[in-house]
Amino acid sequence: MIEKIDRLVKENKDYVINLRRHFHMNPEPSWKEYETSKRVKQELEKMNIPYMSIADTGIIATIKGNKEGKTVALRADMDALEIQEEGDREYKSKKDGLMHACGHDGHTAMLIGAAKVLNGMKEEINGTVKLLFQPAEEMVQGAKKIIEENGLKGIDNIFGMHLWSDLETGKINCEKGPRMAAGDYVIIDIEGVGGHGSMPHQGVDAGVITAAFLLNIQSVVSREMSPLDSVVLSFGKINTGTRFNVIPSKAHIEGTARCFSNEIQDDLPKIIKRYGDYLAKSYRGKFHLEYLKGTPPTINEEISVEIATSAVKSFLGEEALVSFEKLTGSEDMAYYLNEIPGAIAFIGCRNEEKGSNYPQHHSKFDIDEDSLGIGTELYVRYAVGFLNQE
Repeated sequence: MIEKIDRLVKENKDYVINLRRHFHMNPEPSWKEYETSKRVKQELEKMNIPYMSIADTGIIATIKGNKEGKTVALRADMDALEIQEEGDREYKSKKDGLMHACGHDGHTAMLIGAAKVLNGMKEEINGTVKLLFQPAEEMVQGAKKIIEENGLKGIDNIFGMHLWSDLETGKINCEKGPRMAAGDYVIIDIEGVGGHGSMPHQGVDAGVITAAFLLNIQSVVSREMSPLDSVVLSFGKINTGTRFNVIPSKAHIEGTARCFSNEIQDDLPKIIKRYGDYLAKSYRGKFHLEYLKGTPPTINEEISVEIATSAVKSFLGEEALVSFEKLTGSEDMAYYLNEIPGAIAFIGCRNEEKGSNYPQHHSKFDIDEDSLGIGTELYVRYAVGFLNQE
């Protein structure tokens, strides 16, 4: 079976590359992946793989093996970013202000390639493989909607991957435990009383309350959290005041909270509210908090990681596996991993000689297309490894 997987992946190398280039030239933003979804369905129809639509532009396809068994899902995201692509590559985006600057074009192409391989050997598969093409990852909304529409029903395990520009092509990272952070949206409004700048005692200075809050809230990180737990509170938008000699009566602050623990994510809004209420009251003002939970932390399950790393060793060798620290960015793969066991792997796609050396979300981002065959094979070997485990 191993030799057959290797052969089929190699036979479909150009097919996957051409698909990726098509998606790259025709990027679509979150929730508007209409043509992308249409092309995915066309390819599935050519292979006679049944599918269903979900979450507007999403797709779940099904490959049934020869024998009954468990069900594993392979996930790819499809949306692009509102970025103007720079550079002169032949497959440059045809749409102004839109480009695949995060690798989702590659994810989609690799999963279609994996579908072709798995479909060509389904007589040897014990169980069922679900192919999950997901919309709106960049808005961290697609996975949540798929779950709400029962897209994970009957699925025992899920595996996803992310092409990663910080890793050289041929290197793969997949480690157990927290891998990416929860990402929450923190909105704060502070009320004071306006007045003349020359007579601050007649007002309640919302600007001073804001300054006190921004300085003191960092005590959450330094004094209320274990030094072994990573927590980030950053406030990037601060609006207060209308004129140089007027005491501001209102302030508006927006920021982000990041952590790697579901428990800490639940505690943060309560802690921020307690700090804010105390500080505002001490200055005779009022504090209002709107805390919008984004993704939970992305946490890889141990057995799933073992299946993925064993698969990597089987075709790339142990030297292909690398370790790196967890990331403070967020991924909506986290929603799936909160529901069922699974893992996400990071697939190296960096190659300076080919100009694939720009970070994710950069206007010149590109991937070394040799990484596509690696990702395709890992998708297949993970599915087979999970379904064939004792």
